[in-house]
Amino acid sequence: MMIREQIEKKIRAEFNPLYLDVVDESDRHNVPMSYESHFKVILVSDRFNDECILNRHRAVYGVLEEELAGIVHALALHTYTVREWKELHDIVPDSPPCRGTGPMVY
Repeated sequence: MMIREQIEKKIRAEFNPLYLDVVDESDRHNVPMSYESHFKVILVSDRFNDECILNRHRAVYGVLEEELAGIVHALALHTYTVREWKELHDIVPDSPPCRGTGPMVY
């Protein structure tokens, strides 16, 4: 199973999302071809009601602990309640550029 699929499967199981998009952004960074190391996750879940952004991110990091300890180098998280998502009109900010300048060593 590809890393993107693992991430999606774990998030779906834990958060029962109303909307989920896991985007592999590795091709925008200085990594070898076919490395799945940079991701953007857009996650809309009722579980985030009454949770601050920090706690939302901690929850996602906890679920993806294994991936983050391995090949995943960057994870841009966009976590929303249903109300927040509707207010954004389904528009998600771009991920920040990677600051890595040299080849990554694994």
